[in-house]
Amino acid sequence: MSDENVLGRINELVDEEHRLREQLAAGEITTDEEHARLRALEEALDQCWDLLRRRRSARSQGRDADDVSTRSVGEVEGYLQ
Repeated sequence: MSDENVLGRINELVDEEHRLREQLAAGEITTDEEHARLRALEEALDQCWDLLRRRRSARSQGRDADDVSTRSVGEVEGYLQ
C-alpha cells in the first residue's frame, strides 16, 4: 500500500464520518448506531495515520516503506507516548 493509498483511505473514512453525522441529523440512524460506527472509524483512522507515520519514518531511515505493515487496533490504540 502506497502513501497515496493510505491518504485515500483516510479521506474515505473522513467522508464516511461526515455522512454518519448527516444521517444522524436527518434522523436516519440512532445516536447509538452513530457512536458505534464512529468508534470503528476512529480506530481505522488511527491505524491509517500510524501506518503513514511509520512508512515515512522507515523511508527517512533508508528502509523500504513497503516493509511496514498495519498494526492491530489493540496495538495502535494501546500505544502510550
